[in-house]
Parts: sequence; C-alpha cells; structure tokens
Amino acid sequence: MRAVSEPKSYFVKTFGCQMNVYDSERMGELMEANGHSVAASAEDADIVILNTCHIREKASEKVYSEIGRLKKRAGAKPLVAVAGCVAQAEGDEIVRRAPAVDVVVGPQAYHKLPGLIARAAEKPVETGLPTLEKFAALGPRRRAVPSSFLTIQEGCDKFCTYCVVPYTRGAEVSRPADTVLEEARRLADAGAREIVLLGQNVNAYRHSGVGFADLIGRVAAIDGIARIRYMTSHPADMNDELIAAHGEISELMPFLHLPVQSGSDRILKAMNRSHTADSYLETLTKLRAVRPDIAISGDFIVGFPGETDADFAATLEIVRATGYAQAYSFKYSARPGTPAAAMADQIGDAVMAERLHQLQALINEQQLAFNARAVGASVDVLLERPGKRLGQLIGKTPWLQSVHLDAVGAVAGDVVRTRITAALPNSLAGVREIAEAA
Repeated sequence: MRAVSEPKSYFVKTFGCQMNVYDSERMGELMEANGHSVAASAEDADIVILNTCHIREKASEKVYSEIGRLKKRAGAKPLVAVAGCVAQAEGDEIVRRAPAVDVVVGPQAYHKLPGLIARAAEKPVETGLPTLEKFAALGPRRRAVPSSFLTIQEGCDKFCTYCVVPYTRGAEVSRPADTVLEEARRLADAGAREIVLLGQNVNAYRHSGVGFADLIGRVAAIDGIARIRYMTSHPADMNDELIAAHGEISELMPFLHLPVQSGSDRILKAMNRSHTADSYLETLTKLRAVRPDIAISGDFIVGFPGETDADFAATLEIVRATGYAQAYSFKYSARPGTPAAAMADQIGDAVMAERLHQLQALINEQQLAFNARAVGASVDVLLERPGKRLGQLIGKTPWLQSVHLDAVGAVAGDVVRTRITAALPNSLAGVREIAEAA
C-alpha cells in the first residue's frame, strides 16, 4: 500500500468501550484537520481505521475477521490502520498475521495517526504510551452530541488478575483539570447538554490537588451543562467526598455504574479486587442515604478460575441484595499475559454458559422490574437522536433508561417532560407532557 499524503476519505469502526468511542471521535477530528473527509461506510472509504478492544478473546478475533473482509472488498483496497488495545497488545504480530494491515497504533499514540498514515508504505507500528503527550497534541473539539463523552483519566494501577488494561493502556494518568474544563466548555458551546466523564478507573481521578468530586462540581458549573455522568468506577475509590457529591450536585445524575465482578470474597481476592461483598454493599447503603433514587449498574464475570457452585451462589446473592437497574455479565475470557490465564482450575465452557444463563435471567428480571416502576411517572428526558418513525425521538431519563416518544417540534438536545406509558426490558415508551423542562 502506497503512502497517503493527499486528502482521502476515511471511516473509523469502533469496537469495545465508551473510551474507544471517545478515541474514535478524536481520531476523526484529527483526520479531518489533516484534510481527509469522512465516508459513509468502510466499503466507501479509502482509509479504514479499526479502533479495537482486547478485553475478551472474541472482541480481538472480530478485528481479524474485519481485516479479512476488507481485504476481499471489491475494487480498490483500502489502507487499513489498526488502532486501540489490540494494536497495543499485539503490535508487529498484527502485520505478520494480517499483511493487509498498513498501520498499527496504540491507544496512547493515536495523535500520530495522520503522520503514520502518510508513511503507510513503511507499515509503521507505534505503541508508545505517552498519555498526556497525546492529549496535548489533540486539537480542540470540533463537534458534540447531546450526550458527549470526555476522557479525563486513562490507565489503571489496580492489576486485577483477569484484566489487560494496565498492559494496553498503561499506568493511571489523570489529565489536568484546566484542560478537562476547557474541553467540557467547548463541548457545551457545540451543543452538549450532558457530559459523560470517562476513565478506565475514572473515580481515581486526581491531578494537582483536584480530586474527582471537585472536578465534577467544576464541570457542573459550566453554562449549558444540565447533566453529568461518569464511568467506569472502582468500589475502592468511592470515597466520602464522591458519595456526598451524589447528594449535593443536582447535575450529577442518579445513576452509577459500579462493577463488583463477583459476590464471593474468595473469588474477589483471587481477582485482586480490593473490596469485599460487604464493603461493596456498604458503599451502596451510603450512596442511597444521600441519593435514595440512585440506580445501580454493574459488571460480572462468571467462571473465573476456581469458581465453585457456592461462589456462584454468592454472586446471585449480591445481585438480589443490590437490585440492579441494569448490569453487564460475561463468561471469563483468559487473556494472554494476565495472572488468571495461568491459574489452575479453569472452568469449562458448558459450566460457564449455564451460570451466565442463570445470572442474566436474574439481571433481566431486575431490569424489567426497574423499568416497570417508571410507568405512570413524569420524568425529564434528554432527547438524543431521531427514532424510526417520523416525529419520534429517543432520549434518556436521569436513570439512563432509553425512552421512545413522539415529540414533534422538539430536536435532539431538548429536555422534555415525559409521562412514561410502557416498559420493555431495555427501553421505555412515553408521551410528551410539556414543551420543555428547565
């Protein structure tokens, strides 16, 4: 593949988490700042950027499947760049395994992407970890959506035994508060009504004496910001100041994603999680004391090495004790290089599948019950995008529930008072009550 110096069309395909969505947005801004234009799809693009996830084996294999599909594309073949965590973890191996790849760039070096693409004939591989250098090199935000992501922290120092993040994203690094606030102001000026603060361990944020709760308060003071959310959090970093902020800052939405992973203290210790089932539940008790209507989301791994029936029963018990509004659950996936991958007593897939089925049935039951309790209530819905029917829009309640409603005359970014009329497992239906809520 020849180098690309003249303007070309590009398309970014995103795999994985919200932080990858943020990174893809910034990559797009970089490409456009260098004269490239966005294509409607990967099939139409001269340059295809695959922003990858390495958390689970299937997520990684999807990338190679996509590379193979692009290689078979009719007509001129695109320049293919692999970015993100698979790029960081596998580096030169990607080019060896998939010669159709022209550029490999890790998640902390994508600010170099336009230059790497210009050198594509050399098949460059860039997997350095200059996190703050990356943010300093990125230009100002060019666009926003009603609910916009803003990465404030990257990397993780927790070293959970199943997790690749410390190896693919590096050590915990927090961005300076002034640069975070400047980006938030630009997003608000561009139309963002809600800011979602992101980090691999977002509530560990601290920079030059500014802690996470303080930062949330400063973002809340920005004109135009009506809502604030954050993810992903670690139970060990839910300090008293942050818990108090949930009761004191009205812009901080009553929804918290707080992964526990297991209800078994024995398994939590093997995972190198620094909390216990009891300490997790105590944190939730404190949160509900200051914000009684807070909704809780979580993450669970079933089939971690050595997990017994009793350990799994403890996970079901903590789910019952918590009452989740929603939760994500997965079968354990051994990632190369992590301590858990070398542990004895790996669990068979059939056992993991059965446990996951039981867990998801309970979580789905709780989620439907949570949504059902909203029927008949009047809530403020932040409209985010058009629905399938003319005049229909889709938005979110303060508790992160998707709502479909007819709102002729309203546009994305409006906050409308809505009466909830029906509940489904993954969404709500509503009727607009008034033109706009404050």
